Amino acid sequence: MVSRSPSRAVAVYCAASLGKQKAFQAAALSVGYAFSVENRPLIYGGGNNGLMGVVSGAASKSKGKVTGIIPYAIFAAGGEKDKGNGRATASTVSEVLEDTQREEIVVNSMHERKVEMAKRVGAFVGLPGGFGTFEEILEVITWNQLNIHNKPVVLLNVLSYYNPLRELIRTGIQEGFINPRNEHLVVFVDGPADHKEHETFDWGKAALEAIDSWQYDKSHVLPFHWNKDEDTSDLTDVKAEMNDTPPMLHALKATNGWLKKVWHVRVRSRV
Repeated sequence: MVSRSPSRAVAVYCAASLGKQKAFQAAALSVGYAFSVENRPLIYGGGNNGLMGVVSGAASKSKGKVTGIIPYAIFAAGGEKDKGNGRATASTVSEVLEDTQREEIVVNSMHERKVEMAKRVGAFVGLPGGFGTFEEILEVITWNQLNIHNKPVVLLNVLSYYNPLRELIRTGIQEGFINPRNEHLVVFVDGPADHKEHETFDWGKAALEAIDSWQYDKSHVLPFHWNKDEDTSDLTDVKAEMNDTPPMLHALKATNGWLKKVWHVRVRSRV
């Protein structure tokens, strides 16, 4: 199994929209402030709108280290756009959208953005979001299962937003598609039972507690050794067993070897 990452940085996945509930925005504020106070660098998707802007603004206003990773196409178009139909409902939102402490890194593609985020951090936190947030969260959970990395994935279940995802995972287990032990590949932080308290709950503190209590050896990872059990979140730089062979040639050789093996099996089965 891949060893745990020494990085204190945390990637936050969330929406470029604010959503319709104050609790979503309050949770983003809480996370940004908590990471700054606890000296946890924040890595995020580089947007200034929606919850992305709130969490990064809260961290930077508190003098925390913030790094935004943004694809060139989105950067050239003026940044992430609001994809939802929510509206700002918290008067504090406009107060935190400052740009004084942020580092911005422009990459070529969406895939490179995800790789750059993953390789820099020791954990992932998901706030409410849409399709992009769902995809990012599920990918890093899958990377845990595939033994690419071994990093906490924590979902802040504000107003029970992620309950449907938890139920989907449990259905996958029930129907035999997910190993029961791998329900623990993602941790859901539910907050207070009374949703009225979600606006004032310290989601940032709860997220950090969930990260610190992550059980690195309790999941059933697949026996894939991508790079001698080293963290290979940076999938663009895998060198395992390459022996200085150009990547394309290495892939062709591997494919040729696989075809030979399959052909040999087929020939033997005919005899």
